[in-house]
Amino acid sequence: MNIIIVGAGEIGRHLAMSLAKEAHRISLIEADKSLAEELESALDAKVIHGDGTSVTDLADADVGECELFLAMSSSNNTNMMSASMAKSMGVPKVVSRVHPSLQREEWLFDFRGHFGVDHIFSSERLTAIELAKFVRNPDSLVVEELARGRIELQQIRVGGNSEEIRKRLRDIEAPRGVRVAIITRGDTSHVPAAESVIEEGDLVTIFGEPRKLRGFAERLQGKGRSGDKLRVVIFGGNEYGFSLAQMLESIDCTVRVFERDPEICASLADRLTNATIINADATVSTELEEEQVGEADFFISTSVDDEDNVMSCLQAHTLGVKNCLTIIHRADYAAAISASGHHFGIRAAISPREATRREIQRFITTDSHHIVKKFDGIDLLEMRVGKGSIAAGHMVKEIDWPPGTVLVGKLRGLQAEVPGPDDVLLGGDHIYAMVSRDALKRFLKLLAA
Repeated sequence: MNIIIVGAGEIGRHLAMSLAKEAHRISLIEADKSLAEELESALDAKVIHGDGTSVTDLADADVGECELFLAMSSSNNTNMMSASMAKSMGVPKVVSRVHPSLQREEWLFDFRGHFGVDHIFSSERLTAIELAKFVRNPDSLVVEELARGRIELQQIRVGGNSEEIRKRLRDIEAPRGVRVAIITRGDTSHVPAAESVIEEGDLVTIFGEPRKLRGFAERLQGKGRSGDKLRVVIFGGNEYGFSLAQMLESIDCTVRVFERDPEICASLADRLTNATIINADATVSTELEEEQVGEADFFISTSVDDEDNVMSCLQAHTLGVKNCLTIIHRADYAAAISASGHHFGIRAAISPREATRREIQRFITTDSHHIVKKFDGIDLLEMRVGKGSIAAGHMVKEIDWPPGTVLVGKLRGLQAEVPGPDDVLLGGDHIYAMVSRDALKRFLKLLAA
């Protein structure tokens, strides 16, 4: 695949090296001359010292042959402008990295539609999402976010105390906008129909708005709601820590943020409504003891220093915290700590570089659809409804969906929801669906222009 990457910072360089190893044809545009010269000898790629917003430099990178354009610099302006230019110059798929503050404003303004960009993301938010999954859904086996975070996937095990056992799906009173998308029993997975029955021990994949999903998951698991709030301590008030704290404000837990810089503390206090901000150094054990951090359910290190993150987790574990999570910026170090960190109290280590690589990986295809996640014989797909397609202009219930298909999300401009039978699909809508591979061709035929 012909791929252009703008920006060779930590994220762009990691992507370029990973994709070059997969035999893709990579062109890299980097504004820093010394860095460009260094990468020219280190990468199996065409490296251009230039400006991603320059038509001349884009032409030099063979933008006319580009199949995927990745704007990965640290500048919102450079990324959005270069991505918009690439789209106007005929690139079929363009992706832009942005600052998390811009992504948080997506509900107010359709940046993607305005600039013609297929996908925007922030590496800080992706990392925070990965960390938040452990806290928000500690008993879920898999958690994914889609449709700008408005819809969530959870995979849970049906417990023996669940009142939903042996019920048909049509008889289970699920909250509006919640879907059971896959039932896995033993070694067999299927997209269920209304007559499908849930049994004890089934692995069930469900979709819906995050607040509604949690209660439904607990019903399937056969768990009563606990009155105790989870206690979470975050080390670091940077964008990683702030994004994480903001996500956790929506669930039933108490959040404390340790931050050394008093100015950052003041800013966090203004922007977070349900978190306690502590001006202290979480790498100092006496500070942790004084704040009784050992009583927390989760200790999460999000500072920019990998060594500080690991050491603060070790100290928190020594004080009694059972679940320690950390950011590790080097992807290889993060993998090593995730594999063996449980021996010294670290449950998981998340790399922003690797989280970004996984996000981009789903665009490495020439197909008209993106595979968001693969399951056993079933794929979670994202696809745009073609304006001249069979489905466009029809209600969901009017469309002859093939067996093995369930719609789990619809994104139209700023509005995201799990579509109901009376919802009308319009050309340009982004549809998320769980589709068995036997049904794939018929499903794509319905949505393709």
